[in-house]
Amino acid sequence: MKLPETFLEQMQIILKEEYQDYLQSFTGKGFTGLRVNTGKISVEEFERIQPFKSLRKVPWVKNGYYYTEEDAPSKHPYYYAGLYYIQEPSAMTPASVLPVEKGERVLDLCAAPGGKATELAAKLSGTGVLVANDASASRTKALLKNLEVFGAPNILITSEMGDKLNRCFHAYFDKILVDAPCSGEGMFRKQSHMVTAWEKQGPEVFAKMQKEILEQAAELLKPGGMMLYSTCTFSALENEGSVDDFLKRHPEFQLEEIPWYKGFCHGKPELVKSNFPLERCVRLFPHKIDGEGHFLALLRKEGERKENRTERKRRFTKLPIELLEFLKDVKFPLDISGIQVLNNKVFWIPDGIERCPGLRFLRSGLYMGELLKKRFEPSQAFAMVLKKEEYASVIDLNVSDGRVIRYLKGETIEITDKESQREHGWQLVCVDGYPLGWGKLIKGTLRNKYFSGWRMNG
Repeated sequence: MKLPETFLEQMQIILKEEYQDYLQSFTGKGFTGLRVNTGKISVEEFERIQPFKSLRKVPWVKNGYYYTEEDAPSKHPYYYAGLYYIQEPSAMTPASVLPVEKGERVLDLCAAPGGKATELAAKLSGTGVLVANDASASRTKALLKNLEVFGAPNILITSEMGDKLNRCFHAYFDKILVDAPCSGEGMFRKQSHMVTAWEKQGPEVFAKMQKEILEQAAELLKPGGMMLYSTCTFSALENEGSVDDFLKRHPEFQLEEIPWYKGFCHGKPELVKSNFPLERCVRLFPHKIDGEGHFLALLRKEGERKENRTERKRRFTKLPIELLEFLKDVKFPLDISGIQVLNNKVFWIPDGIERCPGLRFLRSGLYMGELLKKRFEPSQAFAMVLKKEEYASVIDLNVSDGRVIRYLKGETIEITDKESQREHGWQLVCVDGYPLGWGKLIKGTLRNKYFSGWRMNG
């Protein structure tokens, strides 16, 4: 791979005596990883049931693991059950570092395709609110799917610039993640096409964009809140430079220490002649860790942090009898005052989220299903938020059962009398106790209701 001379000169300045070690890293292969969805399964339980031969821990991410290509985790039923997300190991770091707590209001400002948003959702575990935003409307479709597979009910997925969000969410969020668009130098080894993109649009273009995004994020963060800024580039202009510029304009922010692990490197204030303690930032390099590359800065906004208080406006909407009949079989803790019916589609809206006029969004809350000709048909997203014990009739198949793959491909499967709690009607189909989707049982035959857009190919 031929790297741009300007980039190599920059890396010599940054790395000094480690420069040759960095170049040597290009002779090795990149690393692949998966991150366990702790909103559905504990790390200990995942380790007990996981079928992969090469799995080993990512040292600095509690729920992160390396795997090798022969494991093919994206083809395993557990992937479809939302038990883990495929993610490059260093890219796991930002969402892992941001100290999200249950019940908080959290924003992922540049969220697509969802690698970091899904971890934030897992940390919230169905509580509080997660706003996952991406300026690209086309990219939010993948974001929605990934959050729904992970079983996140408390979401608002938007496609706006930060200044537009500020009209609805000024000083609203406890925590914000800004994994900013960048020149992608940390991805050169893994994605060689990024070199060509870098030559067309280098650090100067992205540094301007990053400063604007950080400015918008500052308005959205409440006093006492924390913001994690990250990139997957090595550029001092985009990393220390963007943070230095932000701190000069925002004296109400200060840098926080980031938990330290072997292989991490300190930020380099000398690269941008900064007077701020930018050594508190963290740099990840491929010659120091088994990963590609990342930069992180954790910032706290001064002020007293106030407890979130949201009181749902009681709607007293009379819910359709078909929906109420279905919900009799559901034990999921659902506040029915949050249920809305719009054009026969049923949604549950989390506390703290109200519809904002003019806001472009793809999903608000949990899409529960649709009312069709005096019946309620539950959605794929509704299946994914449930636990096995939260629905009255479950078909739980062993992962080695060939019917699991056939179900994921959208095929009709046969069910014996002993495999279901009742002879007909809606069934929650599970693999080893973890929901995959719905089916409708009629005389031993399960009509497949697995969402067609998610079906397994091949």
